[in-house]
Amino acid sequence: MADLRRTAAFAAALYRRRLEFAYHGYVRRDPMSLLHLRAGRENPYAVYDGMRQAGPLAPTRLGNWVTVSHSVCGTVLRDRRFGVNATELTVTAPGDEFDMSFLDRDPPDHTRLRRLAQPAFSPRQMAGYRPRVEARVDELLDRAGDDFDLVSAFAAPLPIAVITDLLGVPDADADRFTRYGAVIGSALEGIHSLRHAARLKAANDELRALFESLFALRRREPADDVISRIVAAEGDQIQPGEMLPMCSLLLVAGFETTVNLIGNAVHALLGHPRQWADLCADPAGLAGPAIEETLRWDPPVQRTARCAQQDVELEGRTVAKGKFVVTLLGAANRDPEVWREPDRFDIHREQTADHLAFSSGIHYCVGAPLARLEATIALRRLAERLPGLRRNGPLRRRASSVVRGPLHLPVRTSAPARRVDHGLSA
Repeated sequence: MADLRRTAAFAAALYRRRLEFAYHGYVRRDPMSLLHLRAGRENPYAVYDGMRQAGPLAPTRLGNWVTVSHSVCGTVLRDRRFGVNATELTVTAPGDEFDMSFLDRDPPDHTRLRRLAQPAFSPRQMAGYRPRVEARVDELLDRAGDDFDLVSAFAAPLPIAVITDLLGVPDADADRFTRYGAVIGSALEGIHSLRHAARLKAANDELRALFESLFALRRREPADDVISRIVAAEGDQIQPGEMLPMCSLLLVAGFETTVNLIGNAVHALLGHPRQWADLCADPAGLAGPAIEETLRWDPPVQRTARCAQQDVELEGRTVAKGKFVVTLLGAANRDPEVWREPDRFDIHREQTADHLAFSSGIHYCVGAPLARLEATIALRRLAERLPGLRRNGPLRRRASSVVRGPLHLPVRTSAPARRVDHGLSA
């Protein structure tokens, strides 16, 4: 009963927030509210352009701060005077009860937990995963017909297969881990309804049971996987209560970033036919640059935030202790002070600065090497095998202002998938 009341309270808070977003967005034209509305989710970049007029650091209606500046975003993300935990936050937002491991920890806990996860994404591990990613990509393309949904038939199954393999999830359990992990991932921006809250709680309970069973298995039968390494560090580098949040984070983050990156890349390229033709003419040379330009031009994660742990002077303003600075990564990556013609998608672009698609500082995305590897191989193979790929219906986007990517992207190819004999590793 207590859980039900708590869930209902969270949902009620979210409904109030929805009404506030609608009023402040449609009536008051508040840009942060507009980003939560449909038009802002469809094209946040138009909203960002309007926000630039307020300067590199602007106050929000809730008393915090927001920045569209690449320089200021980078400074805040790297400055140790800012953290992810609020020091004086009194209101808990819906969904905040879900522990996201080191993603919502400050040092020293962040350092300790991240150090345990980091080796799974080392260059040596990535080299070992390349053949598996290549094989999985080809398997998915072999099954693709003339008409298919790029997301459900290709972009989503690829990272799901890779991350469950990396974690050491048995094949028989992979579908269930994926299903429950997807529900948890849907709450990254909070709870949408009472029904969503109920699904979220059920998925969290089921995922907990599955991971506890896997922990027990790996205690008895260690293997060369992430779960085994976490279990081996139990009681030393990681406490029992921290194991489930870390594994849940790796599961969710392991496919959320990659599926949206692949979807955004293909959507951008098919919308720029000349650049798709260029990629098809030189898949090996341009797949990597195309992924980097996608990360700059339309990143999967649009924003994050940092909380001042003390009063901080920034851009001539005082960010008081306990106040947040919202760093709009999607806006920073199109900062006209950093990139020439920033709104133009160009896979031939010389990257004159580091984009912030994977954040920066100590919270730089631990899975970035894996996301880049999967997306680059996926794009290269698509260009090699399906050069006639084109859109076959309207794109349907995720209903989120934080995570940006297609939910459905219907495509068609004018010819059967080409089979290639050479390996990508060659």
